[in-house]
Amino acid sequence: MSTVLQVSNLRAGYGSLPVLHGIDLDVAAGEVVAVLGANGAGKSTLLRCLSGLLAYSGGASFLEQSIQGVAPHLIVRRGLIQVPEARHIFSDLTVLENLLVGGTAVPQRSERMRILNEVLSLFPILAERQRQQAGTMSGGQQQMLAIGRALMGRPKLLVLDEPSLGLAPLIVKDLYEALRRLIDIGLTVLLVEQDVTLALQVATRAYVLEGGRVALAGPAAELRASPHIREHYMGC
Repeated sequence: MSTVLQVSNLRAGYGSLPVLHGIDLDVAAGEVVAVLGANGAGKSTLLRCLSGLLAYSGGASFLEQSIQGVAPHLIVRRGLIQVPEARHIFSDLTVLENLLVGGTAVPQRSERMRILNEVLSLFPILAERQRQQAGTMSGGQQQMLAIGRALMGRPKLLVLDEPSLGLAPLIVKDLYEALRRLIDIGLTVLLVEQDVTLALQVATRAYVLEGGRVALAGPAAELRASPHIREHYMGC
């Protein structure tokens, strides 16, 4: 499998406060790679680096081209598209308008409409509420909209930052069922998730961050059986 994302010795922080201390990570085409860890482990800082929002040392390449120092909008155009924590939808726009904003990088109108139909099929609630103001939707519906908006950009790597955070269990179940359908058709995903049990059910491989370092890494099945993971993250 070809490598989609390669991160080497990545170090970053905020001012004089170091947060990441030499992260090595890779994602191959068609994989679902989870990044796990407690609050403060460095997960969100890593995503800020990969999205071009935070300077770092070391290296990061996407589709064999460096993304270090590249502007966020250009990283998105290359196909690395993130669904941020807390969604950040355009509350004053309708559902449909939010989705169409996500498709602005796709020049052909016919292709945008094709992708739009796929997204509405994946999330039927969005089809039902196309004309509804996005800010009036529930948190779970907004999360589906945020993912749908990202899919409109034809991601080559979809990055999900805490997609289950703050959502009711039934909504999380629906969300992950939709995610599994995307995985089944070969979408490459980098998943940051505090719910370790849930993440390891869909991931191919996983990295566990502790104190800004990779503490554990390996196939998801191996990590599910790890005594350290079961004791510290699963409560077993």
